[in-house]
Amino acid sequence: MTRAAPRSKISLSRSGDAAGFSTEWVVLAVLALLVLLGNAAFWQQALAGRSWADWQTWRFALSVGVMLTAAQAVPVLLLANRWTTKALLVLLVVCSTVSSHMMSRYGVVMDPSMLRNAMRTDVREATELVNLGLLGSVAMGAVVAALLWRLPLRQRPWRRALWVRGATIVGLLVLTVAALLLVFQDFGSMMRNQKELRYKITPASVIWSSIKATVDDLRVANAQREPSQPAQRLAKAEGRKPQLLVMVVGETVRAMNFSLGGYARVTNPELARIQDLIYFPKTEACGTSTEVSLPCMFSAQGREDYDEDLIRRSESVLHLLDRAGLRVVWLDNQSGCKGVCQGLETRDVSNGTDPVLCPDGRCYDMALVEGLKAEIQRSGAAAPAKDTVVVLHQLGNHGPAYYKRYPENFRRFMPECTRNELRECSREEIVNAYDNAILYTDHLLASTIALLKEKQSQFDVGLIYVSDHGESLGENGVFLHGLPRAIAPKEQLAVPMLWWLGSDPKAGWGVDAACLRQRAEQAASHDNLFHSMLGLMAVQTPPYKPERDLLSSCRAR
Repeated sequence: MTRAAPRSKISLSRSGDAAGFSTEWVVLAVLALLVLLGNAAFWQQALAGRSWADWQTWRFALSVGVMLTAAQAVPVLLLANRWTTKALLVLLVVCSTVSSHMMSRYGVVMDPSMLRNAMRTDVREATELVNLGLLGSVAMGAVVAALLWRLPLRQRPWRRALWVRGATIVGLLVLTVAALLLVFQDFGSMMRNQKELRYKITPASVIWSSIKATVDDLRVANAQREPSQPAQRLAKAEGRKPQLLVMVVGETVRAMNFSLGGYARVTNPELARIQDLIYFPKTEACGTSTEVSLPCMFSAQGREDYDEDLIRRSESVLHLLDRAGLRVVWLDNQSGCKGVCQGLETRDVSNGTDPVLCPDGRCYDMALVEGLKAEIQRSGAAAPAKDTVVVLHQLGNHGPAYYKRYPENFRRFMPECTRNELRECSREEIVNAYDNAILYTDHLLASTIALLKEKQSQFDVGLIYVSDHGESLGENGVFLHGLPRAIAPKEQLAVPMLWWLGSDPKAGWGVDAACLRQRAEQAASHDNLFHSMLGLMAVQTPPYKPERDLLSSCRAR
């Protein structure tokens, strides 16, 4: 009897060691499942043009599948233990199902810029991406996650667990290298020529991009700000009226749908009637997302000298104008200024209560014009009246719910897509809704110019409009925006830009309108904005480069 007890304990211990599923096998099974079913966008592009009748296709697909499974399993196994395994696997499943849906439905890629956009999207924008397809993906992921959570995992003595885990990781590394060598030339060439593919591998791309975006944000947040540059205004002529410049930042408007630039459908009927308007038909955006373009377009570096960290640590042109003595105000109907207006006067007009301008708790862009009226009144009431720059940040054509960007009386191109699942709409319906939103921007700009015309007796007035980036509307299966700039199509980079400098630009701003009209026929970009605004407002500062100032050769002498 006294000897039976120890044997019973040993037996129970071994039984406990053998109970449940091996953590290593569970991790491999989950990663294999995600590689097979959660990477539709990757496989579609990687296998395009290959015939399944060719055994080389099978060898390629099998080798790449094994390589991706093994390579992604290694870091998971390095982090997995009895407390973290299930949480890690649930996180990977959820990330994979959601990102796979977004990539398959909209053609986006999960690079750090896209993940930074996702992390900074407000609740209202995020809810517009919710549809049955996304909910179905989330539900499927939730079911798999729930099953994983209930799965019993085997527990081993720590020495044996360490040996098994180490041997498994070594074996996976060998398997990864072996699989890669089988298709090295083919796979290497594909990844070099199609760099976006690396961001279509889930869950690795989502995790890596999220970590990199977070680390970059923390590094910039903790980095020392660049020193402020001196900024001084040139003396104004005696008796000159105060200046009022309105800068309208468009959202997600592409140049090819602007009829001022030659688009066959009339999407700019009101602007077309303004004869002293100057349109720049060859303008290129700095980036393909608000998160990139907005800081870039107001920076001294721009795309030509692009350094994201430096741009985010440096003052925007608005800060220079402010320190030069102008009143600078940012009116926002979007999700913030991405640091461009930090420390300046800002007003959020997106949460107004006007039942006409702000139905369902979300304001149309004409709320910006009402806000502008109040800011003009404030500047005009000062003694003396203040030189003022007001920035209007539009909601514009922010997708995918284009139909929510304009009121009923702007539903002119029909039928329109009234769903946020764009693939459920025909291309005609998508374009109709998108063009209706441009019609509303046309009305906003024309209304703003009409308001400024009313103030010409009090101010020298002007308006600049440029969109932050363009949009894909299904071309080559791509929707929305945010592709890495190196592979972005022209639909996401070509943007409309226009200038209006009052009825007499020479008298009000010292600019030869005919000269500027000629300059508008040449290429322009977001890089011109920083220097052109400084030149227009006669602010001297070391970062100013006259060769990037659109007006430098057109100033009246």
